[in-house]
Amino acid sequence: MDGAAQFTFDDDTPDGKLVLSGSLLVSTIGELDKQLRDLPHSIALIDLSRVEDIDTVGAWVTCRLAAQHDAAVTGANSQAQRLLDAVDGTSGPAETAPPRVPAWKRVPAGVGEQVFAAKSGVFGVVGFFGHILIGFGSLIRHPSRFPMRALVRQMELVGVAALPIIGLMSFLIGIVIAQQGAVQLSQFGAETLTVNLVGRITLRELGVLMTAIMVAGRSGSAFAAQIGTMKLTEEVDAMRTIGISPIEKLVIPRILACTFMMVLLGFYASVVGIIGGAVVGQFALGIPFFTFLERIQEVVPLHDVWVGLVKAPVFGLIVALAGCYHGMQVQGNSEEVGKRTTMAVVSAIFAVIVLDAFFAVFFSEIGWG
Repeated sequence: MDGAAQFTFDDDTPDGKLVLSGSLLVSTIGELDKQLRDLPHSIALIDLSRVEDIDTVGAWVTCRLAAQHDAAVTGANSQAQRLLDAVDGTSGPAETAPPRVPAWKRVPAGVGEQVFAAKSGVFGVVGFFGHILIGFGSLIRHPSRFPMRALVRQMELVGVAALPIIGLMSFLIGIVIAQQGAVQLSQFGAETLTVNLVGRITLRELGVLMTAIMVAGRSGSAFAAQIGTMKLTEEVDAMRTIGISPIEKLVIPRILACTFMMVLLGFYASVVGIIGGAVVGQFALGIPFFTFLERIQEVVPLHDVWVGLVKAPVFGLIVALAGCYHGMQVQGNSEEVGKRTTMAVVSAIFAVIVLDAFFAVFFSEIGWG
């Protein structure tokens, strides 16, 4: 084919002369490059006098071949020589990545960077919470601007739509607690105390805690993804341009919905968990279903119910705040949406567990332990 990249050997040259011909272009040099990589001959000279056209790829192949065989290049015209000079030396054994810092230096440096980033994150969250308080104050002064439809919609998404999955999870957790508790208590002949175990741990701790974790994974991630996508597509900026506050229309309805619905979801999860324990009592412990429920009223103090109800709105606020904050921090590209969504879920679950530990200590100190 005319113009195709080819090579021949000049047998009259004792040291080995390779003659390249045709067009050494990126579109034509592919097959020639494969052949040149497996040459059985040694080459002392590469002749480019028959080359019709050459580009950067052709010059790079030529330079690589010359370096491989320690050969000289001759016959290059002015264009080819400029390209050869430009790419010469680019195939050296240079490091493609910086040397790895030793672990005893790398680990403290990484910890320091994370601590510094955490400080910036705390400032950002405090500032974001301040914007929310300002938004609440503005809505109090102008009640007609309150986004009631958005609030009702978010309450439906956060609360009503979550009832099946939270109910199933709580029912299974109640079954597990009752079954495992009965196995351990049977060693002391105290299977009847399974009622106390299920009632107190469900109403006081696991009902609200597991609900908060589920809401963080379900609704907190949705908040971050929805607001983050709106931020990425400049819908948030468009709202500000036409005089609509994103805090009032996007953030506050989600925070209120999550805070209010966590109270109902937490209590609902606790009740369903107790029902799951009662089912185990009916079929595995010989405790009638309604007798189990009546015993719950006798052995569970009322303040255990209040402990769960007090923690629920705080957990809901933390989950919604984390989701909305990370959603509003999205910028740059779509990858940032996934990153911020993950950060929202992880930070919300971490904060909920830490706060639950503080609540446990606090209620123990005031006599509600």
